[in-house]
Amino acid sequence: MKSMILGLLAETPVHSGAGRSEGFIDLPVAREAVTNYPVIAASSIKGSLKDLAKDKDIFGDEYRAGDFLISDARLLLLPVRSLTSQYKWATCPHIIERLGRDLKLCGLTPKFDNLPLTIEKGGVLGTGSGKLFLEEREFNLYGKVPKELREEIGNLIVHQQTRARLEDQLIVVHNDDFQWFASYGLPVNARNKLDSNKKSENLWYEESLAPDTLLYSMLFERKENALDDIKGMFNNSNNSRPYLQLGGNETVGMGWFAVSILGGVDGPKQP
Repeated sequence: MKSMILGLLAETPVHSGAGRSEGFIDLPVAREAVTNYPVIAASSIKGSLKDLAKDKDIFGDEYRAGDFLISDARLLLLPVRSLTSQYKWATCPHIIERLGRDLKLCGLTPKFDNLPLTIEKGGVLGTGSGKLFLEEREFNLYGKVPKELREEIGNLIVHQQTRARLEDQLIVVHNDDFQWFASYGLPVNARNKLDSNKKSENLWYEESLAPDTLLYSMLFERKENALDDIKGMFNNSNNSRPYLQLGGNETVGMGWFAVSILGGVDGPKQP
């Protein structure tokens, strides 16, 4: 069974809604129930792929399952504001471990397998020395991010210039610290509906993923060559725009991702 991974780099703010309010945020983003990491549902990705596809049959219908399986888009890198430098791309050992398992599930061998990534709370791996200030919090720098990890993550970013920034901007923080950023560090924007006299009718607050957030989704064939059609949407010679729109607010320019494709190989055999 062939499989591949779609790397999804946000080019604009992204709102993939949860459908319920939390506190003062009227429209929060969807999150994983256990980790609280932001997530984009597989159904949303499948629907957007279907809009782009020439062959709609591979997606199935109410009477027949589709020719491939697709996972939710999982968070990999989260842009975090820094008071002492340009923003940082944050991840954590748990997310890196999960990426390694997912790569193996897709028949790929992680370059960063068995790398030591033990980090204390309040510590961070990244370029520089001394202190690093992220949001209003202070962290101690304890060394560089391994080159193997930077290269593996770079495979999921389609733009070469963007990949090059990983060396200076990628950081690894403790799992608990990362969960704090993922829970409380996302942008929240005020939006307003005005009547014909420019008077407010409805003010609401909407949470979104910031541009340069990196996620990934796994795809698996149920029918031979089904993934070739998906690949063709993004990397054939006639398509110079490997982009996908996900989530809400498309008409105000939100939800655009640059797509990178990794794999397309035979995954692990079924027992």
